[in-house]
Amino acid sequence: MSNDCKVDCGRRRLVVATAAVGGVGAVVALVPFLSSMLPSERAKAAGAPVEVDIGALQPGQMMTVEWRGKPVWIINRNKEMLDTLPKLADAVADPKSGEKMQPDYCANDTRSIKPNIMVAVGICTHLGCSPSSKFKPGAEEGMADDWLGGFLCPCHGSKFDFAGRVYKSMPAPTNLEVPPHTYLTDTRILIGEDKKGA
Repeated sequence: MSNDCKVDCGRRRLVVATAAVGGVGAVVALVPFLSSMLPSERAKAAGAPVEVDIGALQPGQMMTVEWRGKPVWIINRNKEMLDTLPKLADAVADPKSGEKMQPDYCANDTRSIKPNIMVAVGICTHLGCSPSSKFKPGAEEGMADDWLGGFLCPCHGSKFDFAGRVYKSMPAPTNLEVPPHTYLTDTRILIGEDKKGA
């Protein structure tokens, strides 16, 4: 083998080796860059439906779950809570839920699929504060004597009944939002999706 071939072959090997190392380096640098453009697991989960077990939720109790970064209230309304709803028809701004703040299958007097179970986003429609539960009727929780129970927004005083309907002349312009949801079983709710339509 001549000296020219040795030098030429060595150069080729050096070029091939350099190109291979450069290619591997480019791939190594490119993978994290491309991965950063994909949504994170947390971001994927933030929009995903949430499955909730309400089997232990007793009448008169409320639980809060998170969906899309927002608190969602689930209340097992007892008979006394449900009995307040028709009494407040003249006191609330949108008694028949005409505003599109709930899926069509919840545009009824209880704003729910099952009358006793309320599912609502716990964020005031005024400026986004989270209302406090004031379930006890009367002045016991600092409300007026004629208070029948519901929610009070601590920021600007908007009041909501046990269906999430806003009282008249309040800063909040609309009822609380009812998210899309469906029952997987009698005790399991899927919030964020309504595959079955109701």
